Amino acid sequence: MVARLVVAAPASGSGKTTVATGLMAAFAEAGLAVSPHKVGPDYIDPGYHALATGRPGRNLDAYMCGPERIAPLFLHGARGADLAVVEGVMGLFDGASGMGELASTAHVAKLLRAPVVLVVDASSQSRSVAALVHGFASWDPEVRVAGVILNKVGSDRHEELLRDALDGAGVPVLGALRRDTAVGTPSRHLGLVPVAERRADAVDSVRALAARARAGCDLDALLALARSAPPLADEPWDPLEAAAGPAAPPARPVVAVAGGAAFTFSYAEHVELLTAAGAQVVTFDPLRDEHLPAGAAGLVIGGGFPEMYSPELSANEPLREAVAAFTGPVTAECAGLLYLGRELDGRPMCGVLDTTARMSDRLTLGYREAVAIADNALAAAGTRVRGHEFHRTVVEPAAGDTPAWGVIRPERRVEGFVRGGVHASYLHVHWAAEPSLARRFVASCAGGAGVPPWPPP
Repeated sequence: MVARLVVAAPASGSGKTTVATGLMAAFAEAGLAVSPHKVGPDYIDPGYHALATGRPGRNLDAYMCGPERIAPLFLHGARGADLAVVEGVMGLFDGASGMGELASTAHVAKLLRAPVVLVVDASSQSRSVAALVHGFASWDPEVRVAGVILNKVGSDRHEELLRDALDGAGVPVLGALRRDTAVGTPSRHLGLVPVAERRADAVDSVRALAARARAGCDLDALLALARSAPPLADEPWDPLEAAAGPAAPPARPVVAVAGGAAFTFSYAEHVELLTAAGAQVVTFDPLRDEHLPAGAAGLVIGGGFPEMYSPELSANEPLREAVAAFTGPVTAECAGLLYLGRELDGRPMCGVLDTTARMSDRLTLGYREAVAIADNALAAAGTRVRGHEFHRTVVEPAAGDTPAWGVIRPERRVEGFVRGGVHASYLHVHWAAEPSLARRFVASCAGGAGVPPWPPP
């Protein structure tokens, strides 16, 4: 039995992240073991959740991982916790484009059989709030909207009007938070600024959010609501079971995973799967480290904000040269793709791939379905995956002679690069949905998949 609740909203911008993070931190400061979760593919919010709770922030994405894995992944992350808080995505009923409720907060709440607390931006309304809450509470009878937190309340009189209006709506008010422009987190072109870029300030922000939640929310009522969730019949997801393959690698290869402020986008399950598949995982920081970890047999370079750190990444010439000379398997997503190219916004990068990258005014965002075009260090030809793109950069050319993926939905195109042991792409993929990716990559690092070295002879 895991006590749990979902923090949702009618629309983006209502204050889900600040309220959810504040509740996580307030409950954690009260001595509870709090398990943090985020609906959807977002990498940044889980960083604040982890800071608030001291546990890894984990994603629950029914599009990328499949509805059948949501409860098992949730139970894996919440193992040993007193309470789980799940932050929603967008509006409560907004899911994958053109696919109904799939991957929406409502969908995940139903899969978890979890009560929903609706965060309402009350800044420009009074009595109308009752109609809004009633509509959301009655839209889908399988979604239990069990409480409201009023956000951006202007005054005591405003709060009184809102509470009076909601008296007959059948959904209790469990909190009212005043407008406070001083409490929050800075944002930029892809959302909030990640914790790794503002660690000290982020700690202060989370503490302030916790104090705000304590002052404005009925924590006892929220905890009682979370404890009203029924048991889940599913078994927790197990990385060892998921990564089990036909044979373990003959050795435990060292897999170096890029980290630091420039490469913060990673799902917690990826390292767990790499370890379960037989790897020794070591983190390195391309901003500061001048050498790859000793004995590295493979590199994983995930997403992040290299465009914000291109001067520093370019200036670290010793590491760029080490990456360019590396002969083992490499898998790179989004930011990693940019780092492996020749240039980023005119600054030299590693030069592993014959492509250049630059910032763009256009946001590329959305779910994708793709298939591996050729055998490579990460995926066997024909492997189908569901992934996500989220960037404001472009690479030219967008694909190599052997592309990484053939995108088949929502449009048909090729993208990314396979060259020798290098696999690089804009597509973010959740390996829990396809554990063979971790198994194959670790086997490639151990020499078990017969992947040729890069550069080829």
